[in-house]
Amino acid sequence: MELEFLGTGAGSPSRSRNVSSVALKLLNERNEIWLFDAGEATQQQILATTIRPRKINKIFITHLHGDHIFGLPGLLSSRSFQGGGTPLDLYGPVGIKKFIQTTLNLSDSHLGYPINYHEINQVGTIFEDSTFKVICGKLDHRVISYGYRIEEKPHPGELLVHKLQQYHIPNGPLWGKLKQGQVITLDDGTLIDGRDFLGPKQAGRIVTILGDTRYTPESINLASQADVLVHESTLSGAEEKLARQHFHSTSKQAAMVAQKACVNQLLLTHISARYVGNKFYELLNDARKVFPKSYVVKDFDRFPIKFKRQE
Repeated sequence: MELEFLGTGAGSPSRSRNVSSVALKLLNERNEIWLFDAGEATQQQILATTIRPRKINKIFITHLHGDHIFGLPGLLSSRSFQGGGTPLDLYGPVGIKKFIQTTLNLSDSHLGYPINYHEINQVGTIFEDSTFKVICGKLDHRVISYGYRIEEKPHPGELLVHKLQQYHIPNGPLWGKLKQGQVITLDDGTLIDGRDFLGPKQAGRIVTILGDTRYTPESINLASQADVLVHESTLSGAEEKLARQHFHSTSKQAAMVAQKACVNQLLLTHISARYVGNKFYELLNDARKVFPKSYVVKDFDRFPIKFKRQE
């Protein structure tokens, strides 16, 4: 599991930062990539990475401001051109379906795959299967804006090989069945229950990705105990009044969310163009005074998300 940032700027592209988009790469877990927002030129940013559009099968839109959705129609079209024939699930606020269908119709664009639209009209669990769950919460922005909490289901415990040695079971398919907790029968009729030979389950990882928002308790709820929190940091702590006027957060406020939510790591994105060059240290220093494990991300930064150590 890895996060790769395709755009980290706020409002409009700059020379050093494109607008919002981040990929959650689940290649080992599901052979999939989930995209969160797709600002202008997201597909151009993808060309500088190893990401293949056909691997993107879920896109989550936080809100309908242009710097978060203007790159979506082009990306969807390119995915079709580049061999992406599998269905795509698109999650977002009410209106995202109309935006996509209107754009595709007016441009006479035809996709070689179906889009399953999931317009969000109530918060809570919006996706769940045997490996992941996605929870959506409403934030505080000028338009409806959502945050997403991605929870990985627990992994089975490690097979306790030393406990199997007395049964002389060769490494192979039988080990695989035991690893899955199945019961096997040995040649002498002995029943071996795999559940008796597994260590404790490995807790799954949690990633929280928030849309644009003022400081709000709902951010803390969505981020609780997360391994990684991706939070907007449009302005520095000295600009709290301006941030509130524009329905955004400061780096200090993002750090307060991380601290109260007891997250492991805070990644600050959606950076105003005023923080060019070394000025980004204003954001970083403000955040680290409150939450030391804070980082101001740049375009194409990659962050692997590791499992917590078992106690």
